[in-house]
Amino acid sequence: MQILKVSSESDPGATAGAIANGIRERGMAEIQVIGPRAVNQAVKAIAIARGYLAASAVDLYCVPSFTNIRVPESDQEKTAIRFVVRTRHGVLGAGEATPEANPPDF
Repeated sequence: MQILKVSSESDPGATAGAIANGIRERGMAEIQVIGPRAVNQAVKAIAIARGYLAASAVDLYCVPSFTNIRVPESDQEKTAIRFVVRTRHGVLGAGEATPEANPPDF
């Protein structure tokens, strides 16, 4: 699984395309960010990707969590936010995305 690393300079439209492709190919996408501006760009990208996939009757949801990462340039450990984006109802033909694997609507 490839992790999309989003920065404060990332283009939300391009990132949304990468998210949508991950959803279509694998049924999920994983995004990692450090800092509030990067979180902003990632959330925008998730919203845009949701719009891209709505035409295919695919709805998305995301689960945020914290993770610790080591930054190679400074050899420091930092806390990042990880967003796992999945389909609510599954995508036909995608590896792991089946309706049984996704939580029910509440």
